[in-house]
Amino acid sequence: MQRRFLLLALAGLLAGCSSAPKAEPEKTETKQPEPPVEAKPPVATPAAAVFNVKFDTSKGPFTVEVHPDWAPKGAERFKQLVEDKFFDGARFFRVVPNFIIQFGLAGSPAMTKKWDSPIQDDPVLRTNAAGTITFATAGPGTRTSQLFINLNSNQALDGQGFAPFGKVTSGMDVVLKLYSGYGEQPDQGAITARGNGYLTSQFPNLDYIKTATIVP
Repeated sequence: MQRRFLLLALAGLLAGCSSAPKAEPEKTETKQPEPPVEAKPPVATPAAAVFNVKFDTSKGPFTVEVHPDWAPKGAERFKQLVEDKFFDGARFFRVVPNFIIQFGLAGSPAMTKKWDSPIQDDPVLRTNAAGTITFATAGPGTRTSQLFINLNSNQALDGQGFAPFGKVTSGMDVVLKLYSGYGEQPDQGAITARGNGYLTSQFPNLDYIKTATIVP
C-alpha cells in the first residue's frame, strides 16, 4: 500500500481545441419580434454552515472547527466519517514533532475498507498553518479517510495540493502531547489489514480517539 502524505506535483496536459464548421443560415419567414423575456437573477446556493467536532482522546479533548467553504468535498467526507463513528477507537499512528500528527485508519479493518473510496480534490484556498486539519493523499484524486493536523506552519504543502478544511480551536495543547515515541514506524498496510490488533500489540503507547462527535 502506498504511504499517504507526501507527493510530487504532476505536470498538466494541454488538451487540443477544435472549432466546429459554421452551418449555412436557413431561410425563414419574416416574423414579428417577440417581447423580450425579463431576466431573473440567479438563485444563490447557500453555503454549508460551519460546524464543530469534538475529539475525546486518551490525552484529553480537542475541538476542530470545520469550514466547508475552505474545501467542501473534504469537509463533507469528514462529516460523513464522524457521523459513521469511523474515528472512534482509531490511533494517532504517525506523529512527527514540529510537523504533523496523522490519523484516519480505523480500529476495524472492515470500517477502513468501507470508506476506501476516493473523493475528488479541492482547490487549496487556505494555507497549512499550525492547527489546521487536512486530508492526506497518495497523489491526485486519492483522498479517502486519512487526515493530519499541522503542528507547525507547513506552507510548503500548499503547492502540493493539500487543502485544509478546518482548524483546531481548542485543545491544541492536548494535540501537542499525543505520544510521538514511535515516529513513523507503524506500517500503514498492516494497520489497514489488521487494525488495532496490530497497533496495540506492536505500538501499545499510541494515543487514540475515544469518540469524535459533532457538537453545536
